[in-house]
Amino acid sequence: MLVNRSLKSELLSLLVLVFFTITFSHAQQDAWVYITDKQDVASSIANPISILTQKAIDRKAAHGVVIDERDVPVNESYINQLKGAIGITVMAKSKWFNAVHVRGTETDINSLSSLSFVSSIDFADKSLNTSKQSLQKKESKFQETFTAFNYGNTANQIEMFNGDQLHLLDYTGTGMTVAVLDGGFPNVNTMTSFQRLRDAGHILDDYDFVNRDDDVYTNTTSDHGTWVLSTMAGYVENEYVGTAPDASYYLFITEDGINENPVEESYWVEAAERADSLGVDVINTSLGYGGFYDNANYKYDANDYDGNTIYITKAANIAFEKGMLLVIAAGNEGNTGVYAPADSPNVLSIGAVDAAGSYASFSSVGSAIQPTQKPDVVAQGLKSYVIDRNDVIIGTLEGTSLSTPIIAGGITCLWQALPNKTNAEIMQLVRESASQYNSPDNFLGYGIPDLQLALNRTLSVKDIEGYEVLKVYPNPTMGSVYFKFPNNEQEVFVTIYDVFGKQVFSDVITNVNNQIDLSSLSKGVYISKIESKNISKTIKLVKK
Repeated sequence: MLVNRSLKSELLSLLVLVFFTITFSHAQQDAWVYITDKQDVASSIANPISILTQKAIDRKAAHGVVIDERDVPVNESYINQLKGAIGITVMAKSKWFNAVHVRGTETDINSLSSLSFVSSIDFADKSLNTSKQSLQKKESKFQETFTAFNYGNTANQIEMFNGDQLHLLDYTGTGMTVAVLDGGFPNVNTMTSFQRLRDAGHILDDYDFVNRDDDVYTNTTSDHGTWVLSTMAGYVENEYVGTAPDASYYLFITEDGINENPVEESYWVEAAERADSLGVDVINTSLGYGGFYDNANYKYDANDYDGNTIYITKAANIAFEKGMLLVIAAGNEGNTGVYAPADSPNVLSIGAVDAAGSYASFSSVGSAIQPTQKPDVVAQGLKSYVIDRNDVIIGTLEGTSLSTPIIAGGITCLWQALPNKTNAEIMQLVRESASQYNSPDNFLGYGIPDLQLALNRTLSVKDIEGYEVLKVYPNPTMGSVYFKFPNNEQEVFVTIYDVFGKQVFSDVITNVNNQIDLSSLSKGVYISKIESKNISKTIKLVKK
């Protein structure tokens, strides 16, 4: 996990029944019980609104994602039978895996195999189950409409990847939905730093999967989620702006701030499944798993971080198949390497750099164990600015826990600008835009992304049917703008106006003379009207 190590130590020191707790944790085992079948699969898929929201159905249709058996919930009658079994506590469930996370003694859990609907049982303690790899979880080091924002403290961490240029083009996250799977979110419901978010109705819902509580704000064991959310959605006039201030958010607690147990994995899977059913576009996870304090046997080996072995990683792979884009913290373990689910080839794993763009020594490095380059990209994670539960802006914290949501917000805005792209296409655009795409390494991955470049490479004017007919780039520009014509066009008539409606340019642009020099114009936003026999479009041009 990527939470404050000292905070957890203080909380654990308050437990007076230490011996009892340790003894109990070893007597009690955790396991995943896999189920043989589901109920009413065909009818559920034929009538998807019975199992998914309309937004989820629309998102899947837009990106060619098939609704399948994995979208159908676990059979509740089976869950109830497990709940009624002697010595068994049901902790979580997963429709994607058709599995239930249970807790009990080894004997009581093994007795579940006699139930007709139980397909298999996988213990978290690998010594009890030779076929199942267990999960290790480790703490991370957490030390300390046209929009023109004054970013204040956050200027460097968003300008590093040109996220501010997306904001200038009105891509601030509007219409996009992000699920934050994290620790606690204390005071997000009252802090002035999130007043803008609340007034817009952009906190769509919340849920504490650890305590089964509809109100995440009652869980105050960790500030981690508040910090993370602030980097994306926080707003203080002229002092602080998150990277996706106008996106909508679901707040899900999946991290247990006191205990260390693989059930946190299962909580995460439940939250990811709910995010999918709600039509979420982007999942941000500043959590990483490698080992659990509650039982030393709950541990993964180094070779298990291969992108397809660990339970949470396999769930991340399914989440990607469902059309969501996952932005995951690489971890703060340095040479120890990335933890799950950042090892997945189907997520963007994020490392950390300092304010100057240099590698931060704590940031987890990739290895040959991962099937793809890890980390994928990096963002500022050293002395990043966040807002704490007391509504105070602080700039001394560090961790990939911060670099991850900082870039996740920017990527959310990029996907808003390119809504017809799939999750895989957006991820590749981000990688290709990065500073060392042609020479990646295991420290910075492909490097620092340039989201303005990613947008410019795909920015185009569309005709009424939606086919690409003309590319205009770069936008924003510091000087010249170029026009790339399709085969059926030879020339267009371009007129440019300032924001007051005054014409500042007018001329015919041809395939031969396809450049406009805007270097003499002042910085700002301009309106460009492009006309021909096949085209009649108006776009915004930004002069830097």
